[in-house]
Amino acid sequence: MHTLDQLNRGELKGVVRLQLSDNLTTFPEAIFDLADSLEILDLSNNKLSELPADLSRLTKLRIVFCSNNRFTHLPEALGRCESLEMIGFKSNQITRVSSDSLPTLTRWLILTDNKITSLPKDFGRLTRLQKLALAGNRLTTLPDSIVNCRNLELIRLSANQLAAFPDVLLTLPRLAWLAFSGNPFCAARDPHNEFKTVPFRDLELHQVLGQGASGVISLATWRENPFHFSDSVAVKVFKGEVTSDGYPQDELDACLVVGSHKNLVRPLAKVAEVDCSALVMELIPAHYTNLGQPPSLASCTRDTFAQDQQFSVDKIARIIEQVDQLVAYFCEKKVSHGDLYAHNTLINEEGYVLFGDFGAASRYGNLSLQQQQGIEQIERRALGFFIDDMLGLCVEADRKSDLYISLRSHAFS
Repeated sequence: MHTLDQLNRGELKGVVRLQLSDNLTTFPEAIFDLADSLEILDLSNNKLSELPADLSRLTKLRIVFCSNNRFTHLPEALGRCESLEMIGFKSNQITRVSSDSLPTLTRWLILTDNKITSLPKDFGRLTRLQKLALAGNRLTTLPDSIVNCRNLELIRLSANQLAAFPDVLLTLPRLAWLAFSGNPFCAARDPHNEFKTVPFRDLELHQVLGQGASGVISLATWRENPFHFSDSVAVKVFKGEVTSDGYPQDELDACLVVGSHKNLVRPLAKVAEVDCSALVMELIPAHYTNLGQPPSLASCTRDTFAQDQQFSVDKIARIIEQVDQLVAYFCEKKVSHGDLYAHNTLINEEGYVLFGDFGAASRYGNLSLQQQQGIEQIERRALGFFIDDMLGLCVEADRKSDLYISLRSHAFS
């Protein structure tokens, strides 16, 4: 994090990435002094409502983040930045997105948690677009031209006002990660009355075990344990009204619909109170570790991995077999996970898999047979990318084996 004083004193000359959060109400002119080097500009968590019309003077600018500000429209100055390819304006008050505000090179567009009612009719000209996050808006339809966004791999449409499932999405050849829960066309949430409910006061939270877009997971013990669960459990407390994936209530609903499976983190009980929604889960053994890390700015939609991370082809085959079975199980339950990634996968030394995080999950059993089949094809495409990532970790000595070749053919069959 940088400071405005540093910027004004000229101490940031030559920086590639600038991050300023200082209750800014206007764009600091001194930022233009960094035009020779600045590629990433992060002005999130300020009080901005405008960007300068001549923002394109920052000729090397590739990435702009302005989340948690006061913008009511996506600035058209963005569209004049010839190198700009990543735009993030999450949690503003944006109602209008014009075509002029979207650079042709856009690859990553995050507009989660705004008040957007429509996208430009020529949205499909963004043919490089790979990642599109629109959860928590007021969209009623998608533009027909989105059919031309043939590189789109991830889209978040949850918590909008879509009256019908957008069939156009089923035509996109690379779409693999789709979230659409919390729209009018979706099935009503199940109350899950058969599932045990506990009061939050019965739990005592301890250290944080992990957190994601939808909530924080903590180690917990019981003050009162009427159902005689294990002494120590994990508790996921859901965040706020809407997340980058959708409504927390839909995550809880999907998780409980899927229920128990040998490769899923086991849900035990729910907390459903006016000021707190949470899920109590079986504690994951400490020897499990994350299989991958989330995508980076460079990888966009694809997971990242440690440079020295390698597995034998036999271990990779065991991992893939388990995740393949999970995808089949999700299909049986008519739930699209929507976030089938290595970073949501835990493994132990033997390659045994535990899977979780239903933040992007969507139920689809109420849709037409053709739509169901299309959604399942999208989920299998995510499995294909997962297999491709796993094979990229294979030790060199195993890459000519019959098993490796067979798994490679299975990736995008």
